[in-house]
Amino acid sequence: MSRKLRWLKASFLAGAVADVGIGILTLIPSRMGQTAVTYPMGLAATAMFGWAVLLAWGYRKPVERKGLLAITIFPVITGLMATGLYAVAAGIFPVGRIVPTSALGIGLIALMAYSYLGARDLERESASVR
Repeated sequence: MSRKLRWLKASFLAGAVADVGIGILTLIPSRMGQTAVTYPMGLAATAMFGWAVLLAWGYRKPVERKGLLAITIFPVITGLMATGLYAVAAGIFPVGRIVPTSALGIGLIALMAYSYLGARDLERESASVR
């Protein structure tokens, strides 16, 4: 397996694992600091688990489904990070509360962008072999 393909598969896997983790945290509203919003957080957790399954599906055919990475970067990860910034600006959470998830988001964006570009190269290489 080529290095670019390994990075691409790692991107899908890392995104799926992160989504499952966030989904689990979202199912525990008290852990998130919001006990009065159990229902909407359950809805959000469902979306996170669904996106994890979508990324796992992308892992199966990563070059063909590379577009999922672009969609995961924007609007999914950037939207989650913007929500965290809003929570800090609104005084819901202290800055330290969103630093770990923002660092994870930045890392995933870098990994997925790198892998997406590598997938485009893999497509070109594959097309030139035909």
